[in-house]
Amino acid sequence: MAWSRSKQQQSIYLVLIIFYLQSVVLAFNVTSQNVDQANFIRDMMKHAWHGYASYAWGYNEVRPVTKMPHTESIFGGEKMGATIVDGIDTLYIMGLRDEYLAARTWIELNLDFNKLNGELSVFETNIRYVGGLLSIYALTKDQMFLNKAVQIADKLLPAFDTPSGIPQSNINIRTGYSRNHDWAYGAAILSEFGSMHLEFIYLSYVTGDPKYREKAFKIRHAIKKAVPRSDGLYNNYMNTDTGQWLARPTHISMGALGDSFYEYLIKAYVQSDGQDVEAYQMYMDAMIAFENKLIFTSTQSRLVYFAELKDTSINHKMDSLACFSGGMLAMGATKSVEPVRSRHMSLASGIANTCHESCARSKSHLGPETFLFSSRADAVAYGPSEKYYILRPEILESYFYMWRYTHDPKYRAWAWDFVEALEKYCKSEAGYSGLRNVYQPVIKDDVQQSFFLAEVLKYLYLIFSDDSVINLDEWVLNTEAHPMPILKRYGS
Repeated sequence: MAWSRSKQQQSIYLVLIIFYLQSVVLAFNVTSQNVDQANFIRDMMKHAWHGYASYAWGYNEVRPVTKMPHTESIFGGEKMGATIVDGIDTLYIMGLRDEYLAARTWIELNLDFNKLNGELSVFETNIRYVGGLLSIYALTKDQMFLNKAVQIADKLLPAFDTPSGIPQSNINIRTGYSRNHDWAYGAAILSEFGSMHLEFIYLSYVTGDPKYREKAFKIRHAIKKAVPRSDGLYNNYMNTDTGQWLARPTHISMGALGDSFYEYLIKAYVQSDGQDVEAYQMYMDAMIAFENKLIFTSTQSRLVYFAELKDTSINHKMDSLACFSGGMLAMGATKSVEPVRSRHMSLASGIANTCHESCARSKSHLGPETFLFSSRADAVAYGPSEKYYILRPEILESYFYMWRYTHDPKYRAWAWDFVEALEKYCKSEAGYSGLRNVYQPVIKDDVQQSFFLAEVLKYLYLIFSDDSVINLDEWVLNTEAHPMPILKRYGS
């Protein structure tokens, strides 16, 4: 036991050395202004983390205005430390040693899904917990993190026991009973079952157990086996018993309910180091289908956007969630040849610009949840249910990829404008809070989402860091911005 403890300490010491080396790399490869900006964002992370640690330690999230735990999240009242697990790789990447060690200790001593007794989202648990733990394992090679990831992934597996192999949306962690949402017509949701691939492929890669990989490819097989639409688009709803798309309702979107399925197609290709050609072809076919039917340019401001299809009606609105697609299109463009490469990079630039405009046209300079395109205005929200901002990261996600692939300085300028908006309108004494109305940014929603630490602050930090920090030739980020390595020996 003493020898084992010594090995564990050696692992931690190695992490501390890496923290130092990361700071050296940052200092030598960016301008002094960029170093100052990255350090400012690092201080934002410390502020967000210390607010959570002071008022909600072990709970999922913090209410930064009232300084209380937030227990009404998607994970319910269970004390699962969502902010800790979601944010630990950001702490590590930023070199926040003390905070990282505190997070590691909590995970080692307290994160135990065998003690939980609630219903959880399979998708959210996968991308935040399994993805977060796999990411910090990949960065540190600390076996404890991998062991925790395996435990949690195994708790999700009963949800995959359906005739089609498509997992159901929710699972009771104690009993293994799973079900789909009633509001989703009893069907599984494309963005959820379509976003298990990166984590499960990497799990099989590092454990040598093929069962996770088999689950991921059974989902792929079911999607390809289902009777396709004539236009090549994918419905957001699938029957888990029959493995067929719902005939009604039809809902097709690059935003909510669809988004990360498309993201994971191109990222599966990247993760495989270019070997998963099937994923690339599915991605490319889907993008061409969107180009043919659901990508538009507004008449007023010439803004490029993804519309939605509901049954036979095209809805000219775009979710903030869909703003990730600028980065996705840029990534796909870099893996393509002409003329697709130039066309998709132009689309990526257009989407990033549209999402920037959704911010620039609000008083807060933060974009609304949903924005419309009509004869009245472009890229603005009208209804109260569309005007809020819950610290979403997708706009910054596109800025990050566009910066890395083009090095156009406007993306750093836009990102810094975002930083200033967060500081002015979202900062509270105990963290950062969303806004009820981005056009009248007075009332905060009093929730610091775990993904603010996992995604918003990570993307911002990486934008102002050297490209060698999470090098995109070596890493692929999951939909929660948790980096996992590109597998040079994919399939082995």
